Amino acid sequence: MIKYRGFPSRLPSSDFHFTIRRANKAGATKLVKRERYADRRHADRRADEGFMRALWDYFGEEPFERGNLDAGRLSWLLGREVEVVGDSFDPEDYEALLQINMGRAMVSFPDVFTG
Repeated sequence: MIKYRGFPSRLPSSDFHFTIRRANKAGATKLVKRERYADRRHADRRADEGFMRALWDYFGEEPFERGNLDAGRLSWLLGREVEVVGDSFDPEDYEALLQINMGRAMVSFPDVFTG
């Protein structure tokens, strides 16, 4: 499992984690697309935005391995702002390739890309 040095480990002043410390011996936690409903708490929306900002600052438009990025936080963006690269995607693989979908991300998180 690749560890992204310099990637924020969590949203400042919160308990919303962005990374994990070590690989799970039983295998990576499965990535699943989670629905974001309009009535989500403000703190949850802020965590999504903070995570997207960290992804953008660290990776930009380039594909990246899942590595030590938190599965729960990735799952909130998967299938929308973060997409799978390639045909052989294993949702339980630390080496799965992902990429930011710029069109969707700019619509969902305009402050990340304009400010």
